[in-house]
Amino acid sequence: MSLRNLARHAIALGLIAAAIPATAATRIEIQGGRSYMDSYGSNAAFVEAVFPAHPLGGTRYSWSPDVSLGWIGGRDVHRYDYSPYTTRPSVALLAGGVRVHRGDAGDWYQPLFASFQVAATNHTTQALSSHYQFVSTLGWQAKHFTLAIRHVSNGSLSGPNRGETMAVVGVAFDI
Repeated sequence: MSLRNLARHAIALGLIAAAIPATAATRIEIQGGRSYMDSYGSNAAFVEAVFPAHPLGGTRYSWSPDVSLGWIGGRDVHRYDYSPYTTRPSVALLAGGVRVHRGDAGDWYQPLFASFQVAATNHTTQALSSHYQFVSTLGWQAKHFTLAIRHVSNGSLSGPNRGETMAVVGVAFDI
């Protein structure tokens, strides 16, 4: 996926988010952190939109649609320079899925969440060796703050599949 197509998708997602009624608050998170492939680190940044929650049947779980636009910086690891998958390109990704919470608004554990997404990337690397990826996130969210551990990989469907594992910290606001 080219950067131009990724930008088009991001604009389309932004327009969809803007079309949601004003009574339904959408949470926007701007996150940054450090991502690791094996022991090689790089910077990472994400913008995430979490839409209003829906109850999951008669359970105490709720789910929210969740979309992300992310960037993971490249690395200068010489031993992979002549491999079909290098570490040099930065990767942009567009992901969509669900964020799941358990409990009611007053419960101490309700701010904890798990998120599961499917993503498309613009480049392949040693860590992300296909243009499709799975994104798993465990985190905690406060009113204006997010802290999370995220893993991105293709689930061993193609290539070396080292994956990217990162810790991100973010600020959040409702629109």
